[in-house]
Order: sequence, then structure tokens, then C-alpha cells
Amino acid sequence: MPPEMTHQIPPASIVVIYNPLYASLPVTAYNPSTFTPLKWILSKINNQAKPAYRARGRAVTTPKLEIYHSLIKLKGKHKIPTTAHLNTASFALSQFSKLDLAESRVALIDSATNRRVTYGQLKRSIHSLAAGLYHGLGVRKGDVVFLLSSNSTLYPTICLAILLIGGVVTTANPVNTELELAKQVLDSGSKLAIAAPEEMHKLVSTGVPILVTTRGNELSVEELIDCCDSKVFPINRPDQSDTAAVLYSSGTTGTSKGVILTHRNLISMMIILKWAVEITSAKDNIFLCFIPMFHIYGLAFFGLGLLCAGTTTVLMRRFDFQGMLEAIQTYKVNNIPAVPPVILGLVKYTDDGYDLSSLRSVGSGAAPLSKHLAHGFRAKFPWIDLKPGYGLTESCGAASFFVTGEEAKARSAASGALLPSFCAKVVDPVTRIAMGPCGEGELWLKGPAVMKGYLGNEMATSATIDSEGWLRTGDLCYFDEDGYLFVVDRIKELIKYNGYQVAPAELEAILISHPLILDAAVIPLEDEEAGEIPMAYVVRAIGSELSEDQVIQFVAGQVSYTSLFLLPTRAVSRHNAICLYFQVAPYKKIKRVAFINEIPKSVAGKILRKDLRAQSKQNIISKL
Repeated sequence: MPPEMTHQIPPASIVVIYNPLYASLPVTAYNPSTFTPLKWILSKINNQAKPAYRARGRAVTTPKLEIYHSLIKLKGKHKIPTTAHLNTASFALSQFSKLDLAESRVALIDSATNRRVTYGQLKRSIHSLAAGLYHGLGVRKGDVVFLLSSNSTLYPTICLAILLIGGVVTTANPVNTELELAKQVLDSGSKLAIAAPEEMHKLVSTGVPILVTTRGNELSVEELIDCCDSKVFPINRPDQSDTAAVLYSSGTTGTSKGVILTHRNLISMMIILKWAVEITSAKDNIFLCFIPMFHIYGLAFFGLGLLCAGTTTVLMRRFDFQGMLEAIQTYKVNNIPAVPPVILGLVKYTDDGYDLSSLRSVGSGAAPLSKHLAHGFRAKFPWIDLKPGYGLTESCGAASFFVTGEEAKARSAASGALLPSFCAKVVDPVTRIAMGPCGEGELWLKGPAVMKGYLGNEMATSATIDSEGWLRTGDLCYFDEDGYLFVVDRIKELIKYNGYQVAPAELEAILISHPLILDAAVIPLEDEEAGEIPMAYVVRAIGSELSEDQVIQFVAGQVSYTSLFLLPTRAVSRHNAICLYFQVAPYKKIKRVAFINEIPKSVAGKILRKDLRAQSKQNIISKL
């Protein structure tokens, strides 16, 4: 709870403040509309000399600049290399196991066919394909190669082969339309396309040469791997500063943009992921990949990072809930990097028909994980560590995470602490002032994994990355006194109701806690009097006759009870916090409800609110 939150408390609420450590400060009831006691009390408590820096838990903060740094410094084999002449593929291959171990250690398993690829086989395939692309198809340094395929054991091979010869990878979602794909091919300047045979027809109209992934009537990746000499390499290889990939953001709130990631960006993230695997003793874990590799989450983790750590990954070609449960049981999976919709499914749908006892860790990323859902998961699967994290395409997929399950359990609403090499600050969107612990604002990030910019869009780049290299994430966040990150919502998605800000994610968390609601999304609906009102799209349980009024009353009942919040201050530890007793803002209520069969989401689990807003407008027009 940020210290400046009293301006968000409606006038009808009463705030009672008490701190036993500061008996000289009175126990008082105030009306926040006439006086803001928090500022006064904090000024009294903080009116003392400050050290040059603050160390709290997992972060160091410089008071004058309010910049957060990870306390963990990467050293030795985990130190990010500064050598200019180094590329992503060369670095990844250098991390593979020694020859004798590489021939026996399994890197990838296809869950559909049980086909296994060892690290030795993977290395030879990468070299052979790189030679075929360079000598056979003329791919040169800087050429963009368009990749259109679902997950497969060939996906990492294709990506690393392209990167090894200096090509640039751009990936796309196979469910995209021909028009959407043609637009990306043109925007990225692709010179060659590699596509799964069933997707090839979508690219014919682009006029770009097409290489299919598997054998058939057309020249394929598999044939190049089998026939090309892996010992022949191009001389002109890329540097760390060169572009390695152009990945397109999901465009959940606006137009999708091409994110330029350099070799330095990807190498930095690979090292961080290798460090994370080793510090959590997960090297011998069996991972399950159903996250699409065309998304930064899947590519960074399974296409690149985990291969550097020497782990084994079971690949699912596309997500299927029952297939996921079967894979966990069959392959004794230990670790799943997941997304909130999958965690919701595990909580609400999983029965006792599958053996999930091998699972030890489940991560959550790509979209916020609510505290209610986290509690539900831990109650149902107490032996599994649930560890949310935070990242975005522009930061190579990660920025914060939890090292241990105990840390995550103690802070159910948090998204972990900053990863090594990252620094951050929280900036008030209006005043541009950097906030201290518990102060809400836009999260800004800096580090070697932060993107170079947006392809062909200088205006968007300058609006997102400032002159000092700070990446404006667009997320409303705050850090607590121990350096843990709390994500409130997307700033663009906040609902402006009578001048108050309402976070859709907060209301969505309440909605999905209802036993008869399977999923939900909240969007702003234009209103003449209030400006905007919160509208909920709800997926009811099968057979449920839940009504609009029941949904509205349920949420109203959840947000109108008296709650206790512990507010750490800069001078008081988390255990000696100021206690705030207040009525949760009554403006945070659902005003309209529409029932829907499925909430539209991106492949990473983000709610596509723009689709719902368009649907709500269409419904209004149809009623006129």
C-alpha cells in the first residue's frame, strides 16, 4: 500500500492510524477529504539522517534517486561477457555439456512422439543447418528470417542456426491471418520464411522464398540438416551490438510493434536464466514447455536459456490442458513456467485422475497473478512452490522473480525481486518524481537485457526509452521495503471512475474467487456522469444460472468490508509498520455485467481488452 494512497480513499471512508512505537503520535480518526495524516506522520518519522543507501532484503535503494538495484552481483561463470565479437548462438553452444556428456544428456523431448534430442545431436544440427542456410540459401549477416511454426524440437535448432550466421529471427503466431502475417513480413523486411508445412500457404502471397520445416514436396529444414557439412562456417559473424531478433509485442491495448533485441540482450538473459536454474538447484529438473516459442517467454526460456543450463525440456506442440496433465504424469515433470490461465485451470478443473506428485515448482509470468488465485493454488497443491515473476518483451521476458517458494508464499501479491543486472525506479506518471518504497508509479527498468528500440518507429522508441536508457514499462507498480515488486495493473488499462482510478486486475481477482465463475475480465465502459464505469465479462460455470445482479452484489460485498493493511515506512521495519484500518474504496465496484463463453486472451495469457471494448461498443450500437 503506497504512502500517498489517501487521495484515492473516498470522502466517506474513515482512516484510523496507530503505531505503538511512536506513542507521541496520537491515535486519531481523520476524514481524508479534509486532511492527509499520512504525509504528516511520515514526515515526522522520516525526519532523520539517511544513510548513503538503504539495504532491505533483496534490494539496495539510493534515497536521492530512489533507484532500486538487485543485491546479487553476477560473478565468475555467471558474469555477463563484455567481449564485442560474441553472438547468441556461439555463446549458447559454448555452454553445452562436454562431448561425452552431451551425447547422453537429453535436451528436448517431443511429448507427442517421444522423440528425444541430445545436446550432441542438437549441436550438430545447428551447425549443419547454419551451413545450409548460408551456402545453400544465401542468408547473410543482417538478413531477417521469418519463422512461422508451433513448438517443435526443430524450433531451437532453427533459431540458433539463423543467429550463428548473423541472421535476424522474427517469429509469428501460426493462428495469425494471412493479412497479419503479410504485414509483419513487410514490416520486418524478411528475406526468407521458414514455415511448418501446414502454415506455408499463408505466406505464398508475400512473395518471400519459403523453406518448410519437415520433409515433403518442398525443400525442408530436415533435409538441410542431413545433407550439409557442419564444419563449413561463414567468416563474418555478428557482434553483441548487432540485432539478433525482432519480436512483435502482443498489442493487447494497441498496435503491435517490432521489438529489436540485440545479441547482448539475449546473452544477458541466457546467463541470468542459467544463474536462476543453478541457484534454485533445478539443473536436473524436467521442464515442460507449452508456452509458444514464438513468444519471448517461450523463446527466452526454452529456445535459448534452459539449453545453456543443461536441463531437459518436454515440448508440447501447442497447449492442451489434458495433454499437459498427461505429460506431467508420463515424464515426471518437475518444473513448469506457466501463465495465470493455466494456474486458474489447475485450481478449478484438475481432479484426482492424474498423478502430479512429481511437480516441485510452477512459475507464473506474462500477466498478473492475483493473490486470490495464488492462495487457491497453494491450498490445493501445498507441495508445489508457486513463484510469480515479471517481465516483458522489451526486457527479454524477465526482470524479477522469486528464488524460493517461501519468499513467494510470504508475499502472495508480489512478483519477486529484481534479477541480477537489473535496476529500476518507480516514477509518478504525472509529476515524474521517483517514488520511494511503497510509492505507486510507473515502473522504469534499466539493464543489459533491455531492448534497443522499436523497429522503424523512432517516435515509439523515444516515448518508451529515455536519454539515459530507462525503459518505461507502462505498468503501475511499487516496491516494498524489502525490495519486492508489486504490479498493480497496466496504466493504460486503469478505469477512470469519477476521477478515481480503478485497476481491472483487482476486480478480476475478486470475480474469479466466486465458485460459479470460471474466468472474468473487466473493461471501462463510457458513462456520461462518471466518465467510465467498470464492466465485467464473466464466464459462468457449466449449468450455472448466475445473474448480473448476483455478480454485482458479490463484488460489492467483497470490497466494502473493513480491512487491515500494514504500511511499511522508510524509517520503520516491515514488522513495526503503521496500521491502517479503513473501508476499501466503494467506487471499486462492478456496474455492468455481460456473460461470455470465453475471455479472449493472447497466447501468453494476457486479456485482450481491446477486443472486449470493441465488442461492448458493438453491443451498444446494435441496441440503438
